[in-house]
Amino acid sequence: MSQQILSADPSRSFLSRLRVRTASFYALTKPRVVSLIVFTAVIGMFLATPGMVPPQILLAGTLGIALVAGAAAAFNCLVEQKIDALMQRTSWRPLPSGELTPLQTLVFAGVVGGLGLWILYAWVNPLTMWLTMATFVGYAVIYTVLLKPATPQNIVIGGASGAMPPVLGWAAVTGDVTIEAMMLFLIIYTWTPPHFWALALYRTEEYAKAGLPMLPVTHGQEFTRLHVLLYTFILFAASLLPFVIRMNGWLYLAAAVVLGGIFIAYAIRIYVAYSDALARRTFRYSILYLALLFAALLVDHYLVA
Repeated sequence: MSQQILSADPSRSFLSRLRVRTASFYALTKPRVVSLIVFTAVIGMFLATPGMVPPQILLAGTLGIALVAGAAAAFNCLVEQKIDALMQRTSWRPLPSGELTPLQTLVFAGVVGGLGLWILYAWVNPLTMWLTMATFVGYAVIYTVLLKPATPQNIVIGGASGAMPPVLGWAAVTGDVTIEAMMLFLIIYTWTPPHFWALALYRTEEYAKAGLPMLPVTHGQEFTRLHVLLYTFILFAASLLPFVIRMNGWLYLAAAVVLGGIFIAYAIRIYVAYSDALARRTFRYSILYLALLFAALLVDHYLVA
């Protein structure tokens, strides 16, 4: 009897639906991806100053960048809903599963993205707002709509938008984009191809089924494995540049060499003795690599200062 009363309670039913709907909107923002974006943006803020970041810039900049990144992710889900439905790793998302409608997603992306841009303009500076808007267009439109379905170089070309977060953080503090900010950009830009191609290697059949021209689909696995290795060497070289230009010191250099050496070891193994399990481990390590490398940038920055 008590269970029947509870199940008939309209307030409990409303709260249950609200939790489900909130969770669906939250899932649209790809929180794991956004967390890495926000992390690198915040690191960019701290690296831009020898002291501490002003609290208003830190809070407003972090919130604004996070909101716009979440809106871009939601727009990506809207555009790729049919593709997501065909792929095992994305079929659970709110649009292909029917939890949200395209109109709800579009309104959500517009409101969240607009709020984020307003926060950046009003509480940070116009340059950061415009750069963040350009990043949104680069990811949500140029990469998602134009590049991803058209060329196997989608990750290489479209990686520019994904590499912008530390530049946004730097601009939030300084109101400028300097050579140091572009070094951070270059690290993420060269990290993106081996990161995503490791994923594409063990998801090749899904990408082929969805009709996406990812590199292993169009050029084969051996060609892709070679390019994972080559780009990992390029990434290793790029990761040393902050030390070369004296942006960071010996502690960062040691971390970059160790972390990069492990990444290269993974890439060599992928090239000479490939397995899907190894590609999965490489993909997971690539995320850890970027997080630890940027953490090393931050620690070294304040130890040297």
